Amino acid sequence: MNIVFSLDQIQEVAAQIIASNPKKIILFNGEMGVGKTTLIKQLCKSLGVQDATSSPTFSLVNEYYTNKNEIVYHFDFYRLNKETEALDMGVDDYLYSGNWCFIEWSEKIGSLIPDEHSTVTIALLADGKRELKLA
Repeated sequence: MNIVFSLDQIQEVAAQIIASNPKKIILFNGEMGVGKTTLIKQLCKSLGVQDATSSPTFSLVNEYYTNKNEIVYHFDFYRLNKETEALDMGVDDYLYSGNWCFIEWSEKIGSLIPDEHSTVTIALLADGKRELKLA
């Protein structure tokens, strides 16, 4: 799936991603400031999360519950120095839980990512729009 969008269309983009039936582990790739966290917040809303969502930059993971009592984990591994730090926090338990796992900066834990995952890549275009690729 390829989508070109502006940030005011983020709600529709999130709905399209969910409707495409992606794997529950989704890696989010893109430069800092391209809108990864903004998209993840909207995906959480689309899945029925009603609590406030925020970037887990300092906590590494935030846990949310949907209105169907499903769990959504949002990871931000930007500050990680070594994969062993993710192992120490129990990342395997999260990744193999069967719950939604939205992961920013997944390259920091590359060898720990399960084979079954989807990838969202976002790039900023010259006109300020974003290009999203879902694989």
